[in-house]
Amino acid sequence: MDEGLSQKAKIQVLWRILHQGQWIRRKGKPAPREIAPVVVSNHVSYIDPIFFFYELFPTIVASESHDSMPFVGTIIRAMQVIYVNRFSPTSRKHAVSEIKRKASCNQFPRVLLFPEGTTTNGRAIISFQLGAFIPGYPIQPVIVRYPHVHFDQSWGNVSLGMLMFRMFTQFHNFMEVEYLPVVSPHENQKENAVRFAQRTGHAVATALNVVQTSHSYGDVLLLAKALEANQENPSLYFVEMAAVEAAFHLSSLEAVEFLDVFLSMNPDSKGQVEIQDFLRVLRLKPCTLSEKMFGFTDMQKSGKMTFKQFLVGSAHILKQPLFHQACESAFTACGDDGKNYILEQEFGYSLMLSLPGLSNNEIHGLFTLFDTDHDGKISKADLIACLRRYPLLIALFSPCLLQQTCP
Repeated sequence: MDEGLSQKAKIQVLWRILHQGQWIRRKGKPAPREIAPVVVSNHVSYIDPIFFFYELFPTIVASESHDSMPFVGTIIRAMQVIYVNRFSPTSRKHAVSEIKRKASCNQFPRVLLFPEGTTTNGRAIISFQLGAFIPGYPIQPVIVRYPHVHFDQSWGNVSLGMLMFRMFTQFHNFMEVEYLPVVSPHENQKENAVRFAQRTGHAVATALNVVQTSHSYGDVLLLAKALEANQENPSLYFVEMAAVEAAFHLSSLEAVEFLDVFLSMNPDSKGQVEIQDFLRVLRLKPCTLSEKMFGFTDMQKSGKMTFKQFLVGSAHILKQPLFHQACESAFTACGDDGKNYILEQEFGYSLMLSLPGLSNNEIHGLFTLFDTDHDGKISKADLIACLRRYPLLIALFSPCLLQQTCP
């Protein structure tokens, strides 16, 4: 308790320091905690949680990674944080349980979430994560704006130190906070969390006079990967990940892995890949089958494919209900003598059924691609791992699978 009070005192002192140059205009009022135990807000700047701490003293839901961040970690620890690892289903489930537990009891403070899961520049709202909406309690949306002339306070591709320096060297920083009407789940129908989140997102977007897109935190990860790879125009790799996740149940980490494959194909300045680079990475020779594979992703038949086309095509195959079974059947068909591995010679024989005329070097190239642990043989785990990374290659085993089903 003493440590919590000490943290609170530190943040209050910090807020008073920041408030010296911060002009804040409020509109509306916080709803009573017993009416709206959950508060959600768009997330623009590191100032947001400091303001809400000072204004509402809530419990905040934050990523585990934020705890170790200088300055930011101090803020969220003082807010009785509920940590969540966004990539762990167990952690996400635990966080939802904690949100529900604390929202259900008036002895706890309000629960504050930034449902976009990341900061944005305030010019659009991205897709909301569902953690705030699954428990099914009334929610008060809040919007924050930072009107500016010279320096945009949104926390984008700028370090925290530089952001603070620029803010402190301005005469004034302006902040607008608007408390919106409470949004409640529909009592006369069983409204799911997705619909509840959409209604709340619409209220926030309307108040901000911006659009809500289908981008998500996954797009931030894709952008970071493209920046790391020194791509000329990293924004080309935005795919509106929320829509992709909904359509294919593809995780953000899986999308980043597919981007890693796509970047190895050396996309041009427009973020497009030609067939020769596609074939090089998949170790394929030009032929009817390999051209069909490329054509499956080249939806506009332009002779080039974008990352989104590659991602959607790969995800479409990967998430087929029988994909894993097809991988296991392919392994059995290639090595049907009871061994737990496939040798290069028998692997080459199986490939000849779909790619006749393969040279020994071409067979070896594909074999090394599938031999993911580089032990000179392909185990079932090797084959499945390779096909999950390159789902289009399942087409190589079509003749083998047909032989199994049509003896």
